Amino acid sequence: MLLDYQPPQSPYLDILYQDEDIVVLNKPSGLLSVPGKATEHFDSVQYRVQRVWPNAAIVHRLDMATSGVMVMALNKVAQRHLNHQFQLRQTAKIYHARVAGQVKADSGSIDLPLICDWPNRPKQKVCYQHGKPSLTNFKVLARGEHETRLQLEPVTGRSHQLRVHLQFIGHPILGDKFYAKMVSSEVARLQLHAVSLELQHPSTGVLQKFAALCPF
Repeated sequence: MLLDYQPPQSPYLDILYQDEDIVVLNKPSGLLSVPGKATEHFDSVQYRVQRVWPNAAIVHRLDMATSGVMVMALNKVAQRHLNHQFQLRQTAKIYHARVAGQVKADSGSIDLPLICDWPNRPKQKVCYQHGKPSLTNFKVLARGEHETRLQLEPVTGRSHQLRVHLQFIGHPILGDKFYAKMVSSEVARLQLHAVSLELQHPSTGVLQKFAALCPF
């Protein structure tokens, strides 16, 4: 539930790339990917893009608190092509995150099945009996005294996957109001950013990689 939704207004649209088929954006933290159910939650990436390109369509989403690279299709053919890529896991996504504590392993994988925590939705939880397979690869980029900077590569694309996986292994993402028991007052936002997205262009088939610098 969004009790106080105040999405950032500047920049209104941070466009990284655009042609006849796709538009790639750098979504700010605090902006919904699609409109919420309540009328006051209309403002979103989808709403803003459709004001410029009315036929634009969502093909994937980022959590409201997550920032970074997001692509939208600008026609039906491109939408079908991109939907197919995301469904078959043919895209490559890389995130950067700051997490609590020192992650001991330099790299590794987190393989934990996830399911919606219905009494507390939209939260998700680990469930070995009914959860859907979920896999995240990670690599340590830097270690501080009380935190670690990670590169994350989700193989699957479950809701809140990175946030739940890291919380479950004892290293919640800093600024996570859902899954971090202690949210530092010094962290103004979720420390999770979609750094890059690699996909096949829906018309040319050429592999393209789009990137946005991590803001934290």
